[in-house]
Amino acid sequence: MQDERNTEEPADEVHTWLANLARELFQTEQSAQRHPRLEAERLGDVPPAHCLRAVADHADSALAELPGLAEQYKLPVSTGGRAVGAAFSVVRNQFADMFLSLERSYRGTLLGMRHGVDLMLLFEKVARRDGAVALADWCVGWLEKRTALLAEAEQALAWFAEHPERALEAATHRPLARAFRATVAGIEHLADRLRQPRRAPPSVASESAHRDA
Repeated sequence: MQDERNTEEPADEVHTWLANLARELFQTEQSAQRHPRLEAERLGDVPPAHCLRAVADHADSALAELPGLAEQYKLPVSTGGRAVGAAFSVVRNQFADMFLSLERSYRGTLLGMRHGVDLMLLFEKVARRDGAVALADWCVGWLEKRTALLAEAEQALAWFAEHPERALEAATHRPLARAFRATVAGIEHLADRLRQPRRAPPSVASESAHRDA
């Protein structure tokens, strides 16, 4: 009996771990489906936007295929995770990106994409350990496609270097965002002035020079 528990409990733990990763994966893919499209709309018809739309299209396919595989291996089809992913994209679009330039917002999106690849690398290994062979094989195909898309999106960073006026453009032009950026710029300007060494008044400086002479 003791030996049976020792062999069964680790398997249960691995499956629970896989289920938790599945929830996170649904959340991450929902973000990959939604946020790159929002980012692409800001950028317009330019190479970085094309890369982002390709990632979003790939996420569409993944979210269409993943629920069936998850159910096959008794994993949660996480509508909650998908809702969180969608909510995260909305929050970022409405608030966080108020403070960013187009270039910095794009790099933030790349960070999310890299997180998705890292998550899938782990998910594939845990799925294979749990005996979910078809799911693990699906992950391998996903990784091949998404890694290539991510590499293309990283290469598209060169476009920002070639178009600095667009790179430095605000990610959003809502009035609140403009007011916030103006306030931040004013604070930074004041801080720069305060950091500069103070000069002695002319009368004090001349008296000091006279004494030294």
